[in-house]
Amino acid sequence: MVRNTAREIAIHLSYELSFTDKTADALLDQRLTAEAFAGLAEEDPAYAEAPNAKQAEYIRRLVRGVCEHGAELDGYIAKYAKGWRFSRIPLVASAIMRVAMFEVLYMPDIPNAAAINEAVELAKKYETPETVKFINGILGSFSRQELAE
Repeated sequence: MVRNTAREIAIHLSYELSFTDKTADALLDQRLTAEAFAGLAEEDPAYAEAPNAKQAEYIRRLVRGVCEHGAELDGYIAKYAKGWRFSRIPLVASAIMRVAMFEVLYMPDIPNAAAINEAVELAKKYETPETVKFINGILGSFSRQELAE
């Protein structure tokens, strides 16, 4: 499994946190198993290979971080979503932006440009072209403004 696949899985799990009552750790413990991956492999190629220990830790770090810093990350999304109420933003788009913003803010070992570029590429897989532009605009404004300060 490569890092962008691990990031995609973290986005799936961050998205799932939006509508479950499970804690991040409970969800991670349930989903990061060989059995769970085997069950999803036919539906989604991202699950063809279960993560190794390093990849699982990366996924855990992202999902826990998004959960712990959710209000802060949502604040940044709302700040840069000019003319959009947060409630109008698709849940998948929010999950993609939360993961990218968490990486930019709290994972200095991940280059900022890589986090943002990967988010936009993953958005192309799951969202409409208009939403991809929206995500790109928010992440671009976020990185220019917040990282310049």
